[in-house]
Amino acid sequence: MPSSSTEQHKAIAAQRGPIPVGIVTVSDTRTPETDTNGLYLKPAVVAAGHEVVFYAIIKDEPAQVEAVLDQAVEAGARVILFNGGTGIAPRDTTFDVLNRKYAKLMPGFGELFRMLSYQEVGAAAMLSRASAGTYRGRVVISTPGSPNAVQVAWEKLVAPEIAHLAWEVAR
Repeated sequence: MPSSSTEQHKAIAAQRGPIPVGIVTVSDTRTPETDTNGLYLKPAVVAAGHEVVFYAIIKDEPAQVEAVLDQAVEAGARVILFNGGTGIAPRDTTFDVLNRKYAKLMPGFGELFRMLSYQEVGAAAMLSRASAGTYRGRVVISTPGSPNAVQVAWEKLVAPEIAHLAWEVAR
């Protein structure tokens, strides 16, 4: 059961209006037409009453990850959703770049995400380096690039708390 202070914070946050959201797909192969995650997230964000103010598909190259993070901030995104590049393969660098950039790490996001993933994929969930943190007064969330992972993260973790997250980091 949520605490009364959590409920109070959520109520205040909900009164602040739509949250500007940035979406970044990290993939060496996806295009705007084949970006299943972008095609899912953009309408899901809007359906939740928020607005997409930034969208990009980039390669999993450290310089591109770092640059797009700043571009999303400059575009006004208060919450930035990365998908892709969180595994342990040599090409997976999204986590490494973001982890260096976070002002404050939110370890609970990754812990909860892996718990939920375990229910879906079993022990393979340990391979995920899903993470979240703050950067320049924004909330940055990074998930694996599988469509199921993006959907689970959005529906079970991000959507229910997005206004609260944006309010907390800005107060």
